[in-house]
Amino acid sequence: MHRREAMKTLALASAGLALAGHRRAYAVAPQAVRARGRVLVDGRPRAAVGISDGRQVVLTDAQGAFQLDTDTTQGFLQVVLPGDVQVPVSPAGTAAFYRPITPGVAGAMTAEFRLATVPGRPDRHTLLLLADPQVQHAADLARLHAEAVPEMRRVARALADRHPVGIACGDIMYDRLEHLGEWERALRDAGLPGFQLPGNHDVDILARTDADSTRVFQQRFGPTWYSFDRGDVHIIALDDVLWNLGSFVGHIDRQQQEWLAADLAHVEAGRRVLVCVHIPTWCERHLRNGLTAAPDHLVVANRERLYDLLRPYRATILCGHMHELEILRDGPVDVHVCGAVCGAWWSGDVCGDGTPNGFMVYDIDGDQLRWRYQATGRPADHQLRLYAPGADPERPQSVVANVWAHEPSWQVVWYADGERRGAMTRHRGLDPRACELLAGDDRPAGRTWADPLPTDHLFSCRPDAGVREVTVEATDGWGRVYRERIAV
Repeated sequence: MHRREAMKTLALASAGLALAGHRRAYAVAPQAVRARGRVLVDGRPRAAVGISDGRQVVLTDAQGAFQLDTDTTQGFLQVVLPGDVQVPVSPAGTAAFYRPITPGVAGAMTAEFRLATVPGRPDRHTLLLLADPQVQHAADLARLHAEAVPEMRRVARALADRHPVGIACGDIMYDRLEHLGEWERALRDAGLPGFQLPGNHDVDILARTDADSTRVFQQRFGPTWYSFDRGDVHIIALDDVLWNLGSFVGHIDRQQQEWLAADLAHVEAGRRVLVCVHIPTWCERHLRNGLTAAPDHLVVANRERLYDLLRPYRATILCGHMHELEILRDGPVDVHVCGAVCGAWWSGDVCGDGTPNGFMVYDIDGDQLRWRYQATGRPADHQLRLYAPGADPERPQSVVANVWAHEPSWQVVWYADGERRGAMTRHRGLDPRACELLAGDDRPAGRTWADPLPTDHLFSCRPDAGVREVTVEATDGWGRVYRERIAV
């Protein structure tokens, strides 16, 4: 991973320096805009709905009306979708919760948001977190549409009564922004209303400033930070990629911090809050690689300010970027580093830590949250993979289990020929399948910088001589039991 990051950073930095002379920043004086409008739900005015320009938040009055003074530098007017409404969808298949700020006569703008309530129970919803689809070549696009999209569609249809929505949490593309329309097609084909936020590979690599780096992204998907409600849960998207002439760091800028404070001022303390970002606020890869400090392109350097804003809430950070799965606690928040849709950059069927290509599924019931990982092409209960003795050279006589969504509330036990033997031993190591696909200077073809990653969600047991079959049973924090068997 060090090799991959170094090569990628060097390549992008070189491109940025070589092309910097081809771009100029032109200062455009902002134009004041007075935005007025209203919010209607099922044709009736809805009071206390948030309206934002990405800097401030106002609420609609008893007649569903709002007024907001802004300017043309803000880009978009957004509605904070109430928890009981359907996500409006554009013809492209993406969430239509915003309007471009376009001043008319005397700087006036009118915007109306017509929304419809969710049929059935509005407090039961599902969120699909789609991390790192990261398509670059025609072969990547083919696999996206042949593998990932059918899985998204299957899950969305199976959970139709829960009104699922998707959030692509960055690196939708692999620098090839001309393919963004393919992601819109993916969402339409999946039948999944989609929100998006940018990753470090969704920026215009010719851009000289951070603000300019997401212009193309915004033309397709609208604002890069926003919020909405689903049931009783408040969901926030932030852009934590700070771009500078071909390189990037994890950082949440001052304007987003100020907007977030304004947004959360309308969210009562104690509520469940989900914050979606691309770069993790925290991860532990550097520790697994023997480093004492996390590189600033792998974590959000100023995360403590974000955490301060989130302390009054039951907050969970949902992120991608790492192409592995890790569930952590960092200060006042839970952090879910989610496995990648593309796995290890479409070079096989797993991420670098052995997590299958796939996405996270979050079920929301009122303010309660449950989750699981959905492996592409596999049933919902496929939550671990077993390896027979000899597969792991570090433990040649042991059965090894990769339980990718493991966190402290899980229990992992094993049985020898049906007889319970107790808890498996957790260890740090490399997943054998990831090693098979990614290890070596000539693998994977075309992306040899993608390496196996040390992970802490491996477990082992050593069966006695004569044992013919080992069964591993993993029980998650909600009592759901997953089993796999292997001959030894």
